[in-house]
Amino acid sequence: MSPLSIQAAQPSPELLELPWELPLEAWPEETVAALPKGISRHIVRFVHLGDHIVAVKETTEELARTEYDLLKGLGRLEAPAVEPVAIVSDRRGADGQSLPPALVTRHLKFSLPYRAVFSHTLRPQTATRLVDAMALLLVKLHLEGFYWGDVSLSNTLFRRDAGAFAAYLVDAETGALHSAGLSDGQRESDLEIARVNVAGELLDLQAGGRLDPEIDPVEMAGSIVESYRSLWEALTSQETFDRSERWRIRERIEKLNALGFDIEELSMASDESGTTLSIQPKVVDSGHHQRRLIRLTGIDAGENQARQLLNDLDSYRATFYPDQVVDEEMVAHEWLTRVFEPVVRAIPRDLRTKLEPAEVFYQLLHHRARLSKAQDRDVSLAEALSVYIDEVLSHRRDEATVMGPPTGAITQPNPTVEINWRDVV
Repeated sequence: MSPLSIQAAQPSPELLELPWELPLEAWPEETVAALPKGISRHIVRFVHLGDHIVAVKETTEELARTEYDLLKGLGRLEAPAVEPVAIVSDRRGADGQSLPPALVTRHLKFSLPYRAVFSHTLRPQTATRLVDAMALLLVKLHLEGFYWGDVSLSNTLFRRDAGAFAAYLVDAETGALHSAGLSDGQRESDLEIARVNVAGELLDLQAGGRLDPEIDPVEMAGSIVESYRSLWEALTSQETFDRSERWRIRERIEKLNALGFDIEELSMASDESGTTLSIQPKVVDSGHHQRRLIRLTGIDAGENQARQLLNDLDSYRATFYPDQVVDEEMVAHEWLTRVFEPVVRAIPRDLRTKLEPAEVFYQLLHHRARLSKAQDRDVSLAEALSVYIDEVLSHRRDEATVMGPPTGAITQPNPTVEINWRDVV
């Protein structure tokens, strides 16, 4: 066997079992995992690695190391991005010819490329949710000082998050981390790249008849910029008010928390007369509700899922401990063992890969609300669960692992594009 160099973030002996002596396009089907994939300029395949699935991308040595280091940096910042596993270099085929180095990243379970988010036609509501998720992802990355340089739907993965989507960066090879933060020019550059690329991707869908006629691709792409600016303004702008209105400090904090962000620092200054105050928050990574839920219950959920589950936990507390001062962690443990976990255990084993548990619970809560309204009575969670499993969950596609079309070598630009979309952006 020819020498092989593997740099891995964690010990993974299973890496040695993969057929590195073969070009990625020629890897045997039993090694490849059938998962939905996006479009890439490189050859990318999903493969089984022990109990996990990883994405293997053939690229250059320089790009592999750059992306590996960037993803590790984003991981330390807890930014929403895929996790690097290893760089494999010094590959040689059986004939002694060198093969491209490979970057290995862990597959984000229950994630979907944007083309797999919809089955037939991308509806306006779905497109709006994707745009909002992407704008939020860009804000999060910019707050961490990450310049992307290739913002697009194709370089993003989406996970369901309580009726919305949570977006994750999946391709960082053009990016750069700036410890001093980004300049306005760098942020504007990313926004322009996002606007142009997303418009092209939506025009691509339109050309293939997979976009609702009501959606204007160029307008929708522009809404990413609008959504980004609105969120950035809410998170970082300076606010001035009368000194007697100090309650507005708490209001601003609560508003930022509701958006899913925490405040690391809050700068306050008064004017010369001392009658007005100015505040400017320094926000940090989102996850206010995620962190509270995981602290109380150990459940690792998306931000919106966490908000919904906490609402149910708070309702549980109000129902069983009205007007009582009780320990929050004790109530959370009760809710976990008496409400959440029985629901998860009741899901038939063959349906457990349809959706992750937090998303199932969120959807169940909404299904119960709809049933209660339709029947004009309080439908119990057990009743609603039975109906939800029969009428909803059993008909959903599997989003944890196998979905068509089977993974194959990824080709470059989509052939359905007949027009130069850059001319209309």
